[in-house]
Amino acid sequence: MEKKAYKFVVLTNAVEGRDGEFNDWYSSTHVPDVLAVPGIVKAERFELAEVQRSALPLPYRYLAIYEIETDDLKSVSDEIGKRAGTDAMVLSSAMALEKLAAIFKPL
Repeated sequence: MEKKAYKFVVLTNAVEGRDGEFNDWYSSTHVPDVLAVPGIVKAERFELAEVQRSALPLPYRYLAIYEIETDDLKSVSDEIGKRAGTDAMVLSSAMALEKLAAIFKPL
């Protein structure tokens, strides 16, 4: 089976007043943990810009886009779920609990 490319998009916020701690954890701990999942090949992080076409505030301030290359998307998704919150993918109390995470496929 041929590998296909997907985008895993995650929108998050820091707990109020803990943005520095959140960003340090996300960039130095969480991204490497996620990149250790077989099939995830790249990660990029973004912060909401001050200028928007929609009225502010928007519900999420931070965006991570992960690239997945796999012939078995379910196994990659399952592995993320299996690792989340364990020593293999430590979660931070500086991350707000509400988030939006979705996997997209090319058209």
